[in-house]
Amino acid sequence: MADLDKLDLAIINELQQNARITVTELASRVGLSKTPCQVRMRRLEEQGYIMGYVALVNQTKLGLSHIAFAQVTLSDTSSKALSAFNAAARKIPAVEQCHMIAGSFDYLLKVRTRDMADYRKVLGEQISELPHVLQSSTFVVMENVKDTGF
Repeated sequence: MADLDKLDLAIINELQQNARITVTELASRVGLSKTPCQVRMRRLEEQGYIMGYVALVNQTKLGLSHIAFAQVTLSDTSSKALSAFNAAARKIPAVEQCHMIAGSFDYLLKVRTRDMADYRKVLGEQISELPHVLQSSTFVVMENVKDTGF
């Protein structure tokens, strides 16, 4: 973060609001000319501050309106076991997010499916079968109050 100045942060902020903005418009908004703005964008990408550009999709319109959070406790938390779990969890398309937690359980997974029946299938056939899973608990989302999408 020490490498970033106010212009870098302004570029990042503008791109978070609209990644499809033209470089000319972006440069104008942050107070630069086009070429220096492009150079800064390229540097921010190369240094990993900007990891990519995505389209935020309305998952509900695509039929994926059911969100659940699954707490997962592992039977083994050695480095090898954690690596195996991480690699396998990344392969499940319904798992939108997977976070290792410091607390009374090991992982918190955000899972998006069509409905409860679909979630039950993902939980029973995929999440429960992940390496070293001892137990899980589910929390179903009743209303999505805020979701920045990133």
